[in-house]
Amino acid sequence: MYKSIFKRLLDLVLVVCAIIMLSPIMIISALAIKLEDGRNVIFKQKRIGKNGEFYIYKFRSMKVDTGDIPSAQVGNAQITNVGKVIRRTNIDELPQLFNIYFGQMSIVGPRPALAIQKELNTMRRMNGASMCKPGLTGLAQVHSYDGMPEVEKAKWDGIYASQITFWKDVKIIIKTFGYLLSRPPVY
Repeated sequence: MYKSIFKRLLDLVLVVCAIIMLSPIMIISALAIKLEDGRNVIFKQKRIGKNGEFYIYKFRSMKVDTGDIPSAQVGNAQITNVGKVIRRTNIDELPQLFNIYFGQMSIVGPRPALAIQKELNTMRRMNGASMCKPGLTGLAQVHSYDGMPEVEKAKWDGIYASQITFWKDVKIIIKTFGYLLSRPPVY
């Protein structure tokens, strides 16, 4: 029962509260991005989710001409000055609160992959993780996501998919805050 109605209800309650509380940070971030180069504030990118492709929203942290590549493969020269700050603090991810509100994502689940991450998407189909809504955070994220090999990401995503409970989601959310408040680990 938690995997369906209650998980969605919890997502909605938490995300509405988060949007209200974090709106000043989102407004300041949007203004800083706009002031730095006058271009689009929001970056949208096709990702793979439970129900196929959808657009994920982020604050733009990279130069406009950067292609669709995983974050770990982006060079420092492609990241804007404001982008360095919002990426380090994960503020660039805040527009995904609206993806959660509209039901495309959940607070906890496997991070939505790019279509070009074929190996990761295949492994997720094989281990059942592709049947979960993608999440803002997840088990792989609290185990040092960036730089992690796709096999390792898929392993954590499969573990999550096989053990979804309210209390595990609460633990992942709490661990995410701990992760955000510490220096980012290097995988």
